[in-house]
Amino acid sequence: MDVKSALIAKDVKKHRPLTPIRVFRGLICLFVMLSTAFTMIIYCGFPSAIVLRLLSIHYSRKLASFFFGAWLALWPFLFEKINKTKVVFCGETVPAKERVLLIANHRTEVDWMYLWDFALRKGCHGYIKYILKSSLMKLPVFGWGFHIMEFISVERKWEVDESNMHKMLSTFKDPRDPLWLAIFPEGTDFTEQKCIRSQKYAAENGLPILKNVLLPKTKGFCACLEDLRGSLDAVYDLTIGYKHRCPTFLDNVFGVDPSEVHIHVQRIPTVDMPTSEEKVTTWLMNKFQLKDKLLSDFYSQGHFPRQGTEAELSTAKCLVNFMAVIALTITTTYFTFFSSIWFKVYVFLSCTYLGFATYFNVRPKPVLGLVKAMFSRKLSQH
Repeated sequence: MDVKSALIAKDVKKHRPLTPIRVFRGLICLFVMLSTAFTMIIYCGFPSAIVLRLLSIHYSRKLASFFFGAWLALWPFLFEKINKTKVVFCGETVPAKERVLLIANHRTEVDWMYLWDFALRKGCHGYIKYILKSSLMKLPVFGWGFHIMEFISVERKWEVDESNMHKMLSTFKDPRDPLWLAIFPEGTDFTEQKCIRSQKYAAENGLPILKNVLLPKTKGFCACLEDLRGSLDAVYDLTIGYKHRCPTFLDNVFGVDPSEVHIHVQRIPTVDMPTSEEKVTTWLMNKFQLKDKLLSDFYSQGHFPRQGTEAELSTAKCLVNFMAVIALTITTTYFTFFSSIWFKVYVFLSCTYLGFATYFNVRPKPVLGLVKAMFSRKLSQH
């Protein structure tokens, strides 16, 4: 048995037991997350990301990010304050509120949730966007939220995804809009079976044999860097490691795992990034070789280099945000069920529109911009 396996076998016994109290608390937390998500999407997301967008994309994004940032902050509160999961940041300390392209290894289905812990500390949790598989956009309620927050859905087939990615990326170039665009270059979460297939492919094609990560898919990353290079401040390279057991979504909800999440951060200024696609591909492959080594050291030593680069979350601020979101949810729920019928009509129409817009990937364009475009076409015709 190697060091990594021995460490995992030893630590599996140390994860928190699934007690009736944890189950009850987890179900309450899940109910709160679902009910507040619905409130935020219908009463905050629809007017800010749909109605206001008819006037200004920039201000629509600012208002939507404010409301959804408040909701997203509930998850770090759950992880770090309620479940007592220790989140340790290592490596470099990065500036707040930069426009960045973020890459990370994909160890499990909940890696992306722990990026919210990092983004919250930088004041960018409302601006984080993900490139994710299209099936997640079909989730009830949450799929509507992903659409409103302008996540980029992919089919994992480049011939299908290329045009959609470039179309979405072209709308993210405004330097006034803070942006954290997160991509998992492996394309799927890590498992032993997937690792074996990845190693076999690497051996057949003369590529590095990796043990703790999969070979990265480079097309999506190259497209993001190419389209956004002129408006980005940096690329953040994150490596995520878990102790003592790799968590599932329900592990997070019930607070049984993980006991610790370690996130190693490296900041690469955009001006230092290679420019040709070939060199970017080589750069990304080299980064994943370094991730593989970092994770090997993490499993043997129990930590990444340079721990403690970010402060703990403020419990007071988390509680104030939590109470504000709960108060908004209670108020809107009351008006929906016990007030004018027009509130019910509004909820019905909002749900209908969001279901349609998410399914067909429809986003309104500013009316003023359409008027200008029509006026310009008429002038050109004369």
